[in-house]
Amino acid sequence: MESEIHMTGPVCLIENTNGRLMTNPEALKILSAITQPVVVVAIVGLYRTGKSYLMNKLAGKKKGFSLGSTVQSHTKGIWMWCVSHPKKPDHILVLLDTEGLGDVEKGDNQNDSWIFALAVLLSSTFVYNSMGTINQQAMDQLHYVTELTNRIRSKSSPDENDYEGEDSADFVSFFPDFVWTLRDFSLDLEANGQPITADEYLEYSLKLKQVTSQKDKNFNLPRLCIRKFFPKKKCFVFDRPVHRKKLTQLEKLHDEDLDPDFVQQVADFCSYIFTNSKTKTLSGGIKVNGPRLESLVLTYVSAISSGDLPCMENAVLALAQIENSAAVQKAIAHYDQQMGQKVQLPTETLQELLDLHRASEREAIEVFIRSSFKDVDHLFQKELAAQLDKKRDDFCEQNRKASSDRCSALLQDIFSPLEEEVKAGIYSKPGGYRLFIQKLQDLKTKYHEEPRKGIQAEEMLQMYLKSKESMTDAILQTDQTLTAKEKEIEVERVKAESAQASAKMLEEMQRKNEQMMEQKERSYQEHVKQLTEKMERDRAQLLQEQERTLALKLQVSNCITLRFLFSVFSPFSLIPTLVWQGEHEAQRKDPACSLAVFNSCLSSLNWLLSSLVTKSFLFAVLSH
Repeated sequence: MESEIHMTGPVCLIENTNGRLMTNPEALKILSAITQPVVVVAIVGLYRTGKSYLMNKLAGKKKGFSLGSTVQSHTKGIWMWCVSHPKKPDHILVLLDTEGLGDVEKGDNQNDSWIFALAVLLSSTFVYNSMGTINQQAMDQLHYVTELTNRIRSKSSPDENDYEGEDSADFVSFFPDFVWTLRDFSLDLEANGQPITADEYLEYSLKLKQVTSQKDKNFNLPRLCIRKFFPKKKCFVFDRPVHRKKLTQLEKLHDEDLDPDFVQQVADFCSYIFTNSKTKTLSGGIKVNGPRLESLVLTYVSAISSGDLPCMENAVLALAQIENSAAVQKAIAHYDQQMGQKVQLPTETLQELLDLHRASEREAIEVFIRSSFKDVDHLFQKELAAQLDKKRDDFCEQNRKASSDRCSALLQDIFSPLEEEVKAGIYSKPGGYRLFIQKLQDLKTKYHEEPRKGIQAEEMLQMYLKSKESMTDAILQTDQTLTAKEKEIEVERVKAESAQASAKMLEEMQRKNEQMMEQKERSYQEHVKQLTEKMERDRAQLLQEQERTLALKLQVSNCITLRFLFSVFSPFSLIPTLVWQGEHEAQRKDPACSLAVFNSCLSSLNWLLSSLVTKSFLFAVLSH
């Protein structure tokens, strides 16, 4: 059953007290109750830049996240507000508002860097909010993005050298989409006298310089990091909503009191976030719900508090431990439920019980496979198999006992009158033995006709008859109508009948053992079958992720190459056209499509370079 969220306002998710980050149990409890997939939008930026206003708009409220109206930062730590997603049914929108970066009261950028890193790690859409235009000062203030590789590890590795070799592509598969919101934007969106979009303005601002000095390297670094870590980028510009003096009353003003352009810009921003922000997803296509997000928060904050770097792979593995353990219990609960509904003990045959077990076991394995992920060395599936085997053995024992109890009661009801007659001496007379044997056969027939005796029916009957052999022999010996030879023949007949019954019981035990061995083999094959199918699905998912990561990496690489060529060959009018076309297509289309455009551009550039080289060579020859 899906949970309903009724948060009247935000709560602090990660507290920042005296530079120490701690999780808030109240917020974690809210997350643990969310069963639906979550779309996580986090906003980060300098303090007093209006981050909270945008988050309140995304929540559909005027008030909620504290806006503040002074130079002091109001939001401390990371605050959370969970609301129903307005565009995606059965999804929850989790809004994370972070404390302002660069707060003079803190005097320590270390804390800001961790807040920035946590916002990146937890979100599926990362919003960076700043004032004014994208100039060098804005880039310098975004230095946190250049520190991400020093704050986050993508893989768990005991070798420190491996940390240094981590590729940006490893982060791309984990990182969120990037949205840059520019507040109080006062410039006209145009370049070279032509109007451009906000996205094109962002791309223009991320141009790289040809590196000829350390200053050029410093200029390129934040731009290069944004390109590498966030291949999917979006930009929104906002006019000033009201006169500066009225900004302190912003949450009290109605839309008609605000600049119409600003109102429309905010609506466009919210519409984009609602429509394009993706469900938070982990490596392997694992969609994150409330409990999974709770686990990520705990794992990352714990790592930071202990002085370690938050590791994305470790967080996923820690989550897998929790989820896989729960998946085992969920599968066992499903098995118990199915067996409780289907099984009526005692069953007539062992095979009947094993067939019911097999059907319930198959469903239980399916439940586990659906709920588990990253089961390293299949430890949890082995645990499930062991528990299911024990459940099967327990049911077999219960079935045996239920059959024994049922048969004991039947034997008592059916044969007790005969025993009473023997005690009364009814068969202690001439011809009494034959009467006794006839009555015994009649009662055995009656016993065999009774339904639902279970698998112990014959064994319990033979045990009963064996226990009464002395009584039968006493009646035989006291019957004076039988000769000694007849009595001897009768004794041999009884022995032969008993031996035949024992052989039949031994044969039945062997057949039961064979059935149990066959069932164990079928259980093993069922585990292998479903595991193989899951591994194939995981492999296909991994290939998709690798292809996506490679495409994004090539997109960034080609984009940087084109920019470099533009800086080198800027005098040639063809180059800017090719670069603009390549970058425009990269933003407008998906990475796979844009690669074709990039390759076309690069082919044209190669032709141009070849032409330049040829012309230079001819000029040199003619000069001589």
